[in-house]
Order: sequence, then C-alpha cells, then structure tokens
Amino acid sequence: MSVAIAVAVPHPPLIVPGVGHGREREIQSTVDAYREVARRVAALQPDTVVVSSPHTTTYLDYLHIAPGPGARGTFARFGDTTDGSHVTYDEELVAELCRLAREEGIPAGTSGERERDLDWGVLVPLHFLQQAYDERRAAGTEPAPYRVVRMGISGPSPLQHYRMGQAIARAAERLDRRIAYVASGDLSHKLTEDGPYGLSPDGPVFDRLTCDAFASGNFLSLLTADPGLCERAAECGLRSFQIMAGALDRTPVSSELLSYEGPFGVGYGVACFLPTGPAGSDANRAFGEKYEAWHAADMERRRAGEDELVSLARAALEHRVRTGERLPLPADLPGSLLARRAGCFVSITKNGQLRGCIGTIAPTRSSLAQEIAANAVSAGLHDPRFPPVAEDELPELVYDVDVLGEPEPVGGREELDPRRYGVIVSTTDGRRGLLLPDLDGVDTIDEQLRIAARKGGIALSEDGVAIERFVVERHR
Repeated sequence: MSVAIAVAVPHPPLIVPGVGHGREREIQSTVDAYREVARRVAALQPDTVVVSSPHTTTYLDYLHIAPGPGARGTFARFGDTTDGSHVTYDEELVAELCRLAREEGIPAGTSGERERDLDWGVLVPLHFLQQAYDERRAAGTEPAPYRVVRMGISGPSPLQHYRMGQAIARAAERLDRRIAYVASGDLSHKLTEDGPYGLSPDGPVFDRLTCDAFASGNFLSLLTADPGLCERAAECGLRSFQIMAGALDRTPVSSELLSYEGPFGVGYGVACFLPTGPAGSDANRAFGEKYEAWHAADMERRRAGEDELVSLARAALEHRVRTGERLPLPADLPGSLLARRAGCFVSITKNGQLRGCIGTIAPTRSSLAQEIAANAVSAGLHDPRFPPVAEDELPELVYDVDVLGEPEPVGGREELDPRRYGVIVSTTDGRRGLLLPDLDGVDTIDEQLRIAARKGGIALSEDGVAIERFVVERHR
C-alpha cells in the first residue's frame, strides 16, 4: 500500500468554533470543503495520517519528524482549552522514514524537538478529521483507529522537500501502510490592506499559481515558484505542498480544488488528490525529474546572463573554495573595475534563501575589482550567520553585487524610500547598521529603519542617532 489520498488544507485557528466564536461562518466555503475532504479521508480508513505543518519544529537545514509515542495539544493559546487532540505516533513508520532519509542523503530525522505539543497546523486538520470519524460512528460504523506522523518543513530546496515526499511513499509501501497525506498550509498572508500583514500585489499572484496547481494537478509550478514572489506574498504552505507532491510522484491522480477564499487577508485553499492508478505508473508525473531539468537550465541561464561584476564575485569564491588561494584578477577585466574605488556588498543565495552577505560601506581596497573579490570570499566563508560554503554547493549559488554610492545625511523621513534608497543608522560611539534597498519583505520606512538599527545594536529612540541614505548599482 502507499498514499491512498492527499489533501491540501489551511489551518486558521478561528475555523474552530471555540476560537472563532462565529467568525468561522465568514469562511463557510472553507468549512464546508474541509468537512468534505475529511469525510473522504475517513471513508478510506487510513492506517496512518501523515501531516506536514509549517508551525511544528523547523530548522533551516533539516526536516524534523516528531519522535516518541505520541502527543497532545489544544487551542489554549487561542482561547479554547476544550477542543484539542491526542494522537499516537506511528513509530515504526517514523523509524523507516528516518532510515530512508539517511540512505538517500535527505537532511531529516527526529533530533532537535523543541515543542512536543501539537501545533495548530496539525490540530486544525485533526479537528475536522475527528468530526468525520464521529459522523461515521453516529451512523453505526466504527472506523479503525489511525496513527499519525507529524513533520515540519525546512530551508532545503524544493527538490529536497519533494524527495522527502517520495521517501514517505516508499516507507509506506515497505511497511504495507495505507497513508493519508495532509499538507497543512495557508497561502498568501498579504491579500488585503486591512489584513494582518497588509497587501502585496504578489499575494494574489501566488494564490492563483497555487490554486491552478491544485486544480490541474500539475505540481511542477509548486516547485518552480519564484522565491522572491513567495517571500513577498508571505506564504506559509508551499513547502508542505512540495512534500505532498513528492508523495504522489509518478502517480496518476484526480485533482480537485474544492474551495478558495481569503476574507481575512490570508488565502485558504482546500484541495483533494485521489490516486487513479498504481503508484509509480505515470512517467508524465515525475515532477522531481522535471524540476531538476528546469533548475539546471535556469542556473545555466543565470550564469550566462551575469555581468563582469557578478562573474568576478562567483569566480573569486569558487577559486578560493577549490584551491584555498586568492583569485588572481582576470586580465580581461574592464578598466573601470580596476580604476574605480567604491564600497560594495556581495549577497549569495541558495534555493532563494540567503547564504551569505558581507560588504563594505566605503572602499577598503585599491580597486572595485579587489573589493568585489574580497567581499565575495567573505560572504561565502566568513559570514558568522552561516557555515562556510562547501564545494558541492557552488553550482547552486546565485550572486548579487551592490556597488554603493556616497552616503548622504537625511533631513526627514520624507527623504527615505526603501525601494530606492538604502539606509545607514549610526551613533556617535561608532555603532552602525546598514540595510540595502529594494529587499523582499522590507516594504516600509519603519521596517527598513528598524532592521538597520537592530543590525547595529541601536535603539532608534537613543539620543544622537544619525540616519543616512545611499543609492546602489545592483548587478545580478
């Protein structure tokens, strides 16, 4: 046996009557769709329900699977202590899943649990599933009990999440488990001005992309979604959906988007995927392989489009990692890079997430070329927030180079614009924090100033705080 059904569901606590106190009726379409997919799961009587939640223990480089015999939880943090769940974990399936992850080099396991209680990303789906089981009992059918596997999401690539889903399906087959996969996750949190996170034009774009994938069953777009778009949309469920996609790898499915709405500024989608043929029988649904081909072409396109500054940053770090030596400056560099002096920042990302960023506000080297090369090496090897870049990571890295203009004092907030200007917040005792302009997720002057001040260990309310702005030449 393997995956008998997969569902993608949201997890707003207010959908539970004891939390919503009537507001759940404002998302009645979501409530009705949730009840329907829960009934479908209950009708199949799975041995194990696997739930991935973005609100369980998460790490940047590791997929956490909850250990132990079981757990319980309530909605007490949302004001309801009466509604909750107690689950028994499928420890045998967890052990097999961890073994497969080790064999296949997937960074996953049961180490590092920080919170044993069930989180709301798990409690909300279980609330509806319990209702569906109670309905069957009331109708005279005693359903077989199910066990649970609870897991988080992580920072690794879309492919690693997809491979985790494949491992879940293989573990289920080896242990002859009938699995229901529950991908818990909301969509964009930036759909309305009066929502909890405000409005971003990318919020509705992300939700359309995801709902189209749910309706069509074409999961490739869930893997190739632009990380910047996802960041600006403030989504929370994408990686949960990517694991679900992997659990259905090469499996023909009927797909149905039962509902979508977002009246509170957060997108809620409910979808159901039912296998229509044997697992592994549909080569057209090998979305992991399709993603690998797409990703290789995308990285090649990026490298081909790099200008001299970005190519120099890449070459400097790759040379240092592979040889341990400083890169001799290429002989064919433009004269402007050798004659000009300026401060610059080199930012490195991997899978859309920051991997290192180091820079200089003012020039410290004899040329901009040397400044870029030195800062690229520092960003890759000496950013204290990250481990040094390893050689096998080099093909996956994306580089940005920002050349800084001269800072100028700011007379008032009206002279700031987080899209156009970077900011420097400084004090008379030498503390200083800098934030580059036009960063995903930094949409307001207040956010920009707060982050820059925090980086310098500065309280904006202190006496003698100075603010400067600067422009950058961005190369990517």
